[in-house]
Amino acid sequence: MATSAAAEAARWVEESTRDALRFQLETLRSILESNAGTAYLRLHLRDRLPDPARVDPALVATAFRRLVPLSSYDDYADLIERITDGAETPAALSLDPLICFFNSSGTSTMKPKLIPFFDSIHAKSASSLAHQASSAFLHRCSCRSSKPCCSYLIYLTSFSCLGYSLQDLLAVRFCGSCTPEMSPRPELDSSPREVITGSDAQQQMYCHLLCGLRHSASIDCIRSPYAAGLIRAMRMLESKWMQLCDDIESGLVSSEITELAMRRVVEELLGGPRPDLAARIRGASSRKNWNGILPVLWPELRYIACVSTGSMEQYYPTLKHYAGEGVPLLGGDYFASECPIGINMDRTRPPELTSFVILPGAAYFEFLPFDLGASSAAKETVDISGVEVGKMYEVVVTTYRGLYRYRLNDVVKVVGFHNSSPRVEFITRAPKQASEDFTERDLMSAMASFELMVGERDGEQMVEFAGYLDPNSDQKHLIIFVELSKDCTLLQRERMEESITHLRRCCQSLEGCLGSVYKAKRAEGDLAALEISVVKPGSFEGLARAAIEGGAPANQYKPAKIIRNSNFVDLLKANVVISSSNGELRTLPV
Repeated sequence: MATSAAAEAARWVEESTRDALRFQLETLRSILESNAGTAYLRLHLRDRLPDPARVDPALVATAFRRLVPLSSYDDYADLIERITDGAETPAALSLDPLICFFNSSGTSTMKPKLIPFFDSIHAKSASSLAHQASSAFLHRCSCRSSKPCCSYLIYLTSFSCLGYSLQDLLAVRFCGSCTPEMSPRPELDSSPREVITGSDAQQQMYCHLLCGLRHSASIDCIRSPYAAGLIRAMRMLESKWMQLCDDIESGLVSSEITELAMRRVVEELLGGPRPDLAARIRGASSRKNWNGILPVLWPELRYIACVSTGSMEQYYPTLKHYAGEGVPLLGGDYFASECPIGINMDRTRPPELTSFVILPGAAYFEFLPFDLGASSAAKETVDISGVEVGKMYEVVVTTYRGLYRYRLNDVVKVVGFHNSSPRVEFITRAPKQASEDFTERDLMSAMASFELMVGERDGEQMVEFAGYLDPNSDQKHLIIFVELSKDCTLLQRERMEESITHLRRCCQSLEGCLGSVYKAKRAEGDLAALEISVVKPGSFEGLARAAIEGGAPANQYKPAKIIRNSNFVDLLKANVVISSSNGELRTLPV
């Protein structure tokens, strides 16, 4: 990234945060000047909005918030579907040309949202500056070598729908298909473009690892959009390191890689047999304890970078285990599929201390006061100048690209200010309904306690988990599906009775960790006792594959902590090997 671009982006952050409210009002004015004529806004404004070009921006903002209701994705879903079907013009949402749709992560329902990407000059400028600022703050925290090379675990998925391309947002950033100004120099990546643009996420991941190992002497950083993606790659490395070494030794790619373009370009990259390199990797990988394995495999490694806040926080200790003491884990920013939201100005902080400075020029932000268990229907939003330190809010955005007063379902806590812009911590995903019994954060806190209760932590034992509120049994109750390491003592058949007793004891302890709403409903008899169901090893990887095959982008796949999709619940139930609710231990896979 050019020094001048970095300096410009840093200036943009400083200038916009010094006078955050003014920048916010100007951002809203610009959005309305461009899109007040859309069908969506005309339906609500009905010519009652003051002319944004002539009236005080504060009065325009007040009128806009009074006339346009808060919205969620459900309010746009039918309209977006009609646009993709050709039954509705894209001008219903924005008067800028529609280029493509982004697939969002589909975190909770496993069904990705389609986020429209309009060719807005203002949006491209704001996004470009946000990503340049992100790179600038990342490089402040890292010391790069003179010839940097990065292993960037990224996957592009794209398909056509009525002439509009459906893209993965993070892959588009990398390849520059829609937004070339945001491409972070793919020539420095260890993997060829054919790997990034492949059609099978498992084959892509394998080839990313193979290319990274082949370039092990020059790679100085490992990056992934989310910590979960790095963990999945490390699990593949643990299970396939011998095969990867065979490929490097022979100079030939495994027959498991069936995509011809990917095979051809990776074999060219291998450059023939490398027996010495294969021997070095075998020696490092064959050790039993993989604590600090990453700098052993990649001796020039300077840092690892990924988002590790929110639901990604559970993976941070495992990544630290792989990285060892000498390689820092650098955090990511608060960027959503809909728009950039906040910048992480200190990447070195651990997830629990990470905060993000709201970017006043990226979108128009409102903040809806949040109180778990209470309805938000009667509450009013506050603007960027109305938030209070110590309070929690749900983030609401109005974007340049066709989303208006849109609830992100993200709950943040204001922890301070940078200049006049709020500095926020990500707390949790907002409940789908005020009546929900627990939050994602409650579940994560409970499972952190469970991991300690499992014991014998000579490596990772709890691989993954997800909660499901089962309404179909005799009485509604929470089921927590847990995957444990294959060698975990809880899965030993000869200790079945002890394992069942231990799981039931864990249930009793965890019920006190699931938040005040859950505890109140248990006390009132509205919920039956918690159930813990241990699934066989590999179950959550199967869930990930099913979600990606169903349309969730591999780049942005984040394992759901609260599952609402019945098909995925059935998949996990079919893989249960032991449960606190019965005394059976199903046959484990060989």
